[in-house]
Amino acid sequence: MIDLRSDTVTKPSEGMRKAMAAAEVGDDCYQEDPTTNRLQSMVAEMLGKEAALFMASGTMSNQVALKTHTQPGDEVIAEYDAHIYNIEVGAAAALSGVNVRQVKTPDSILRAEHILPILRPMDKVHGIRQVLICVENTHNRASGAVYPVEVEAELAELAHGRGMATHLDGARLFNACVATGTCPVDHARHFDSISICLSKGLGAPVGSVLVGSTDFIKEAAKVRRMFGGGMRQVGILAAAGIYALENNIKRMQEDHDNARRFAVALAEIPGINLDASKIQTNIVIFGVRGTGLSAAQFVSILREQGVLMNPIEGDRIRAVTHLDVDRKAIDEAIAVIRGVAADGTRLQAARA
Repeated sequence: MIDLRSDTVTKPSEGMRKAMAAAEVGDDCYQEDPTTNRLQSMVAEMLGKEAALFMASGTMSNQVALKTHTQPGDEVIAEYDAHIYNIEVGAAAALSGVNVRQVKTPDSILRAEHILPILRPMDKVHGIRQVLICVENTHNRASGAVYPVEVEAELAELAHGRGMATHLDGARLFNACVATGTCPVDHARHFDSISICLSKGLGAPVGSVLVGSTDFIKEAAKVRRMFGGGMRQVGILAAAGIYALENNIKRMQEDHDNARRFAVALAEIPGINLDASKIQTNIVIFGVRGTGLSAAQFVSILREQGVLMNPIEGDRIRAVTHLDVDRKAIDEAIAVIRGVAADGTRLQAARA
């Protein structure tokens, strides 16, 4: 199977497995796992922050950040399609009791100008307290769009000027850096907390890291424990993260190149709706309405022919390139999609 459902489906390489097997471990709840401590220090330094905390997943990392920043009844501002609201099973409401104010934008990039109209008076006794602005870089549901650093800076200036905090869901932050030639710290300096994922394009099997000030991470460690996320000899997994950070960042460019190759080819297929010029990183979202098939039908036929993708909603499908899919596999997937689309359009024409 050619698996393009997500970059989370990668398998650990031989080198990563060896690093995991050789990891020195201890009890992380006592802060005595040396490999985990090394990973946390490494990520904090890469992002220019004081401290970091290893988490079981990106969702846990985001939600621990929300809980640490907020009180029940507070309001968090995020872009309309943000992962933190749409794909984390209502955790913000269930675990932190906060309202997420979704802001619709023309290009899925949240800017200060979009937030200004929905800011609430700070002195109203009956108003919701707005405390946090969340940014997702890269933006999953916007075909992996990259937030420009200057946009992040403007959002931080707005937030901090009103006493609000900022959080970066940087699950694919390294994809953004590779795509634009920026450094992680260029983005991270504008946020009070940052979550990065090790188990997406970086290729580790498990884990994310939450980064922030020493005081913030100290409180976040309590919240992680509250959420059931205290781990013991987790250095076996932290070693995979260290290996990923040391070996798999630069190679992300291959994923981006494969995604663009994939997108350009799909854009030429009759019935496929896609603007290939907007693909910046490793996520390609395309419509199939012109083929006469729904996204669910299209994906089902693809599966039968050895290609896996995820339907999003309506007629849209998401494909994600990663280190376990090479150019040959991409070209094979393109050929399968071309055939499925042609069969769909022919059937649609026959019905007409």
